[in-house]
Amino acid sequence: MLRSWRGKLKLLLAIAVLVILLSWLCIFVGSSEYGRSLLLSPCFGDRPSQDLEREALASQVRKVEEENLQLRLRLSQAQGQAGAVDGSDGSQQWAASFEDGDTPGDDRSNRTGCPKQQTVQKCELLHVAIVCAGHNASRDVVTLVKSILFHRKNPLHFHLITDSVAQQILQTLFQSWMVPSIHVSFYNADDLKAGAPDPFLPQLFLSPLSQLLFPDSVFQGSEQPLREAEVSWIPNKHYSGIYGLMKLTLTKALPSNLSKVIVLDTDITFATDIAELWAVFGKFSDKQVIGLVENQSDWYLGNLWKNHRPWPALGRGFNTGVILLLLERLRQIGWEQMWRLTAERELMSMLSTSLADQDIFNAVIKQSPVLVYKLPCFWNVQLSDHTLSEQCYSEVSDLKVIHWNSPKKLRVKNKHVEFFRNLYLTFLEYDGNLLRRELFGCANLPSPPRNQLQEALEDLDEDDPCYDFRRQHLMLHRIHLFFLQYEVLASPDPADVTLVAQLSMDRLQMLEAICKHWAGPISLALYMSDAEAQQFLRYAQGSEVLSSRRNVAYHIVYKEGQFYPVNLLRNVALTNAETPYVFLTDIDFLPMYGLYDYLRNSIRQLELPQRKAALIVPAFETLRYRLAFPKSKAELLSMLDMGSLYTFRYHVWPKGHAPTDYAKWRTATVPYRVEWQPDFEPYVVVRRDCPQYDQRFVGFGWNKVSHIMELDAQEYELLVLPNAFMIHMPHAPSFDISKFRLSAGYRDCLQTLREEFHQDLSRRYGAAALKYLTAERSL
Repeated sequence: MLRSWRGKLKLLLAIAVLVILLSWLCIFVGSSEYGRSLLLSPCFGDRPSQDLEREALASQVRKVEEENLQLRLRLSQAQGQAGAVDGSDGSQQWAASFEDGDTPGDDRSNRTGCPKQQTVQKCELLHVAIVCAGHNASRDVVTLVKSILFHRKNPLHFHLITDSVAQQILQTLFQSWMVPSIHVSFYNADDLKAGAPDPFLPQLFLSPLSQLLFPDSVFQGSEQPLREAEVSWIPNKHYSGIYGLMKLTLTKALPSNLSKVIVLDTDITFATDIAELWAVFGKFSDKQVIGLVENQSDWYLGNLWKNHRPWPALGRGFNTGVILLLLERLRQIGWEQMWRLTAERELMSMLSTSLADQDIFNAVIKQSPVLVYKLPCFWNVQLSDHTLSEQCYSEVSDLKVIHWNSPKKLRVKNKHVEFFRNLYLTFLEYDGNLLRRELFGCANLPSPPRNQLQEALEDLDEDDPCYDFRRQHLMLHRIHLFFLQYEVLASPDPADVTLVAQLSMDRLQMLEAICKHWAGPISLALYMSDAEAQQFLRYAQGSEVLSSRRNVAYHIVYKEGQFYPVNLLRNVALTNAETPYVFLTDIDFLPMYGLYDYLRNSIRQLELPQRKAALIVPAFETLRYRLAFPKSKAELLSMLDMGSLYTFRYHVWPKGHAPTDYAKWRTATVPYRVEWQPDFEPYVVVRRDCPQYDQRFVGFGWNKVSHIMELDAQEYELLVLPNAFMIHMPHAPSFDISKFRLSAGYRDCLQTLREEFHQDLSRRYGAAALKYLTAERSL
C-alpha cells in the first residue's frame, strides 16, 4: 500500500515539474517585456492591450496556472495521506517552500511574481535609526517623524545618532511632545567620528590598512595604543560631511541585542505605514543582510559627464536613503572589517568618497552581491536632478517613501514635483499635537508611569471658575529649541549679556529693528503653530538682517490652550541663554543704541559677579509708529520735554514703573538704588541663574510683577542705570489684554492667582515675605 502511494506521489511530482517548466517556457518565448507584464499582472492589475498575441499568451498562462493550482491541491492531499501512513512531515515542508516560488536568495524574487504577503504583529516594537547633526537637520527630522507617526499603528523606538546640538534640540522636543508608545535613544556621534588618539602622537593616525601593511610599526607598541577612528579617516566630498558616513558604524553604535533596524535619511517623507517596510525583513534569504532600493540615476554607470569616475557598484548601484539592516547577521559576518577593508582598497585609487556611506555600501555589495535584498523602488523614490524616478511608478498614489536627496530639496526638477511638495508640506505644517494619540489594543505594552503632571491634571476641579487658567499652567507644550542656526560661544565674556524676550506671530515685525539696536546675543521664545513656525522660517531666511545674524537663538513653543503662556515663554528663552547675564525685556521695546556695550561695562564696574543685584533699564514709550530714535540721554530728555516721549505707562499703570524714580534719573550720573514697591515691574539685567518666572500667570496681568517680587524676596539689590533707556513702540492690543479689560471673571481669577502666589511666597521665604502680603492688603 505504502509503495503504491509513493509511486503515485513520484508521478504527480514529475507532472508538476513538467507543468511549471512549460509555464516558464511559454512566458519566455514572448518578449521579456511581455513576460514581465504577465508575471506582475496578478499583483498590480491586468492592463488592457491591443496586442492579440499578448492576450493569447496571457490566457494560456492563466489556464496553465489554474491547472497547476489544482495539481498542487491534489499533491498536497496525497502528501497528507502519505504522511499519515509513514508519520513524516518532511514532504509538507517541501510543499510549502515549493509554493513560494523562487528562493529568497534568487534575484527574481525581488522583481517577478506576487510576493508573499508579510505581516507585522499589531504591537510589535519597530526600530528606526536616524543620523542627525546640526540645527537644519533637526528640523528635517521633525517632518520625517511626523510623517511616520501619522501612519503608524505600532510602537516605535527611534535610535538617533546625533551631535551635541541635535541631541539638545531633539531630546527637548521628544520629552515635551509626549507621544505615547514612542521610545527615543541618543548616541553621541562624536564618539563614532574618531577614537581617542594616542596623546604622544597627536598628529599621527594609523588607518586599518596601514596597520595591516606595517604590523611591526613602533606605533603599535605604545603603552597607550592609538585607537582606530571609526570614520574620520575616510576622505569625503559629500555635502553631509562626516555625518554622511555614520551609517557604516551602526552595528557597533547601536545596542548589541538589537537584531534589525530601519535606517533613514533625514530628508525622507513617508506616505504609508512604516510597518509595511518592517515586514520586508521577512523576505530576506539566509544570506541577505541589507535591504536597499536601486539607485535611480546614472551616477554609478559613470556617464553623467566626461571623465566621470564613480565608485564600483552592482549595475546602477543602490541608494542608502532607506536601508533595512539585519544587525545580528552583519555582526556575525564581520561587517566592520568588511567595509573597512573595502573602503581602504578603493580609496587607494579613488582617493575620496563622493556620496559618503553610499559609495562604500555599493563597493561592498559589488564584491558580495548575495548580501543585498533589492527593495521595490517605491520604498525610496529619489528626487534629485539626475534621477529617473519617473520610471519607478505609473501612478503617484502608489508611492511609499519620497526622498529629497538633492541639496536643492523642494526645488528639484520632476514632472510630479508639485504633488511631492504638497505631500511634504502637509507634514511640515501638520499640528504635532494631533499625533499624541494612544495605540489601542496593545495589552502587552507596559503602561507608562503616572507622572506629576497627569496627577495634577486629574486633580483639577472642572467646576472651578479658574479651571482654564489652572489647566493652561499645567499644560506641557512642545518645544523646539534653536530652530535656526545658532553659533555657541566657545569662551563667553564673564560680563556678557543676552537679550531675552518672547513673541507671537503678530510681533514678528519687531525682530529686524531689535537686531539693528542690539548687537549682542539674543534668546527668543516664539509662540506659534506648526504652520506659523514655517512662515517665520521663510521670513527669517528671506530677511537680510536676520539671515546675517548667527547669535540669535529662536526657540519655538507650539501653541496649545486658550491663553498666551507668557511666563513659560520667558523661562524657555531665559533657560537657553548662554551668557552669564541676561537682559529681561519684551519684544515691543527697542533698546537704545549701544546698550549692549553699556551693560557689559556696567556689569564690570559694579562688580556684579560679587554681588546680588538687578540692574534696571528705565522704560519709556511713544505713540508714534515712526520715531526718530534718540541717540543719547540728552536727546531723549529733549523729546520727553516736547511730549513725543513719555515714561512708560504713566497714564494707565503708573505703579508699574514709578519706583524707578524718573525725576532722579534725569540728573543721575551714577547708578542709584531703589526699593521694591507693590506692582513694580521694571525691566532688569540679572544673572542667568536668577529665579524663573511663575508660570501660573498666563495671558495678561501680574506676570512680571511676581518675578520682581521674588527677586526682592531673594534680597537682590535694585539698581537703576543712569545712562540706559529703552522705548516701547506702539502696536495693536493683544487678545489677552482685551479679555482682561472685558471679562470680570478673568480679573477675578487673576486676583485668586495673586493670593495663591503670596501664600506660596510666604512658605518659601517665611517672615521675609510678609511685607508683600501686608502691602497688597493695604492697597
